Amino acid sequence: MSSIRVVVADDHQIVRDGLNALLGALDGIEVVGLATDGVDAIHLVEQTAPDVVVMDIQMPRLDGLEATRRITGRHPDVRVVMLTMNEDDETVLAAIRGGASGYLLKGSGAEEVQHAIRAAAAGGMVFGASLAAKVASYLSGPARPEAPEPFPELTERERQVLRLLAAGRSNDQIAGELYVSSKTVRNAVSGIYAKLHAAGRAEAIIKAREAGYGRD
Repeated sequence: MSSIRVVVADDHQIVRDGLNALLGALDGIEVVGLATDGVDAIHLVEQTAPDVVVMDIQMPRLDGLEATRRITGRHPDVRVVMLTMNEDDETVLAAIRGGASGYLLKGSGAEEVQHAIRAAAAGGMVFGASLAAKVASYLSGPARPEAPEPFPELTERERQVLRLLAAGRSNDQIAGELYVSSKTVRNAVSGIYAKLHAAGRAEAIIKAREAGYGRD
């Protein structure tokens, strides 16, 4: 049986090196690439055709959630296991919606990490013990009476900015209403464009209004 080909994506060298050493010592697993951010991860997937990507979430240039969406969208055979410090419900569910096959916390043991990689490569879904209950509830629980919040890929601040964009506010007006700096608003707007794949303000507003923003 051929080895499971793995790409590791994390912006911290100590984590990359640790996972490379851990996984490289295991039978049946081969690390074929180390990425420092989401952009590098996408390029390495194109170049090395891995079976599994072990993906951090908080990374520069492109975060792990968006990288996961792009990878699973273009390469449905590639499985992604998130390995992160972030365990809030919104982020976990955003990872599932984005196509992740597993979600582990960085405190997970070596056995749990390798089990998740093998399970993902075999087509399964694996989540850390502390996350299993909430994931099971999301995947198999009864229908929720409330519709999910639009744009789960956005942060709460970005959604606040997007709501005001959809209402026709300028950047300076948004900064005043949210009591933040103009730079903060500009950064949020740039993040919105990137995550919604919007070419500019008009397209972002259209998408926001289609989702119900700006109607109040």
